[in-house]
Amino acid sequence: MLVPGPVRLPISLMSEVDGRLEPIIEGPAAITANLFDATGNLMARSISGPRRSAGVPVPFWVFNVELGAPGIYTLVVEGGPPEGLAVQVFDRSKVLVPLVGDLLPPLDTPTTDDPRGVDPVCTREPACPFHSTSLAAALTMGKPTAFLIGTPAYCQTGVCGPVLDNLIAAKTRLGDAVTMVHAEVYTDESIKTPAPTVLEYQLDYEPALFITDSKGRLVERLDGVWDTDEMNAALDKALAAPK
Repeated sequence: MLVPGPVRLPISLMSEVDGRLEPIIEGPAAITANLFDATGNLMARSISGPRRSAGVPVPFWVFNVELGAPGIYTLVVEGGPPEGLAVQVFDRSKVLVPLVGDLLPPLDTPTTDDPRGVDPVCTREPACPFHSTSLAAALTMGKPTAFLIGTPAYCQTGVCGPVLDNLIAAKTRLGDAVTMVHAEVYTDESIKTPAPTVLEYQLDYEPALFITDSKGRLVERLDGVWDTDEMNAALDKALAAPK
């Protein structure tokens, strides 16, 4: 769900051990890559991706690049597979997931008092404290909002639980300065039917963290995986935005 402009590309590193791929737990402080367009033209040379590991079980590396047009790009990490990693950038008008700069759609997300057909409302054990207020209500409070979509119990990437725990820790730091809301991905424990929130936001990945300013405008969207440093920077950015 990437569009032209600043693009965040988090990647994991894997190594082959006894014929199987395993994540690299240790690794360099940064890795280097080149970025090519669909015709093989070099778009960015020797860009650095710093290692991120704060508050997540497996480290990852993040490349932040500027891509000016829709298309297919290839990120080739030095020392990695020569075919690289394909990255697709879409025309902004064709992406339905909320984008930075958009007003976040005010959904009536499930709450403890009104689960709206989602059971359980939270698969974290114990349940997180972010289900007393719907997203729609949160966006009317005149404060920044952090909205996390992810399922701790059934996460495909294994990071939904840790990033939710990190958001709970951020709540301790920030108190009531930011309203925080969590929504599950599935309607029930059969994990067959996507929850209404996922369908309305047109998400095909998890987790995703949407952070708005006090006016409900999206100032940051973190996709897939992020560490506590990135999350806290985004929250502080929202708090510093003009009121």
